[in-house]
Amino acid sequence: MNTESTTTKVADGARSLADNVLQSAQDAVQTTRDKARESLDKAESGVRELRREASPVIDDLAARAHDLATRSIDFCAESSARARHQVQQAADATTRYVTQQPGKSVAIAAAAGAAVTAAVLLMSRRRNP
Repeated sequence: MNTESTTTKVADGARSLADNVLQSAQDAVQTTRDKARESLDKAESGVRELRREASPVIDDLAARAHDLATRSIDFCAESSARARHQVQQAADATTRYVTQQPGKSVAIAAAAGAAVTAAVLLMSRRRNP
């Protein structure tokens, strides 16, 4: 019975060793899970912090872009109004000149027409060698 008792002791020892190894493996898995959870919590906290810090920056950029767009639209509207006013002044001045000096106006118009006609004829002759 000595052999049986030795075999039993060895088997019990092997079971105990296997249980210890299994327990160690389970502890290692649990520790790994805990560390992974901890790392994920830190990462999540970091992402929340970045979002919190980035939000005002994004809002500021959006406000600046809106302000720039508004100023650009205002500038274009003012430029358009100035150009319209200058064209209207030129038209009024031309009307006054034609009314005050109709003879000169007809002569200037005829000279301008002749110059344009001469330029067109000259350009058409250059194209047709």
